[in-house]
Amino acid sequence: MKHRRKWVAILLAAMMVMTCLSSCSGNQNVIQVGSKDFTESFLMAELYRLALEDHGFTVDRRFNLGGSPVAQAALEKGDIDVYPEYTGTALLQILNLPIATDPQKVYETVKKEYKTRFGLTWLNYTQASNSQGLAMTKEASEKYGIKTISDLQKNASEIRFASTTAFAEIADGLPLLEEHYGEFNFKETRVFDVSLKYQVLLNGEMDLTVAFLTDGQLADDRFVVLEDDKHVWPPYNIAPIVRDEALEQYPEIEEILNNVSQALDNETMRSLNSQVDIEQKDYEAVAREFYESHIKE
Repeated sequence: MKHRRKWVAILLAAMMVMTCLSSCSGNQNVIQVGSKDFTESFLMAELYRLALEDHGFTVDRRFNLGGSPVAQAALEKGDIDVYPEYTGTALLQILNLPIATDPQKVYETVKKEYKTRFGLTWLNYTQASNSQGLAMTKEASEKYGIKTISDLQKNASEIRFASTTAFAEIADGLPLLEEHYGEFNFKETRVFDVSLKYQVLLNGEMDLTVAFLTDGQLADDRFVVLEDDKHVWPPYNIAPIVRDEALEQYPEIEEILNNVSQALDNETMRSLNSQVDIEQKDYEAVAREFYESHIKE
């Protein structure tokens, strides 16, 4: 009888071990999610984390890696499995290809090149595009009838331009604009730090500044973004890049992250960025609130 009890105890212990091993094995679905070093990248990566964890994955957060070259290297080495990147950044900075302006064609180019060169897959891109732009105060826009960059070029002599050091020099800054639109003879041009460029418009010092189209400040309806009516600037649509090995192991990642991408456009990203950068809310809380209300199934 004692021997029988002993074998029953051993059998039960073995079953418990097998159950534990099975459970532990299930917990090995670990995905390393990376981000670059600014608010929008933190928000996107956090949305990826929330979506993946909601579908049973364990996420190892590796945020704040630095710029695109650092994040790209981490992805290629396998230190991370996925991070959010911009199509225009990939085209111009990583692949060193010529400027192109059609969002779908740029996406198809980077998707093909990344697959061939790096063994990395671009999933669906968002409608949010952090492309370069020009923003005016609504007051100045209405006063001078300026809605497009062509309008601006014709009325430049009335406009005070708050530029940045980079914009005057980079290839897709002022030189590219003047190549396509003609010379801009502004009433006044002054260079400001990036952190001050919107404030000098609001306090009435200047009328126009350089913008990125998902800047949180643009959620303020006192600003108007001018239409790039000659389609000069390349698109910077955000998308997840995933290591092929991770995608092969966990193919469900594709649908999970694509669901995140389809929920985002410029207006949404401006709002999310504004909550963090202007209202000083925690990016994790902002991402969670948006995920729960707009993405969670």
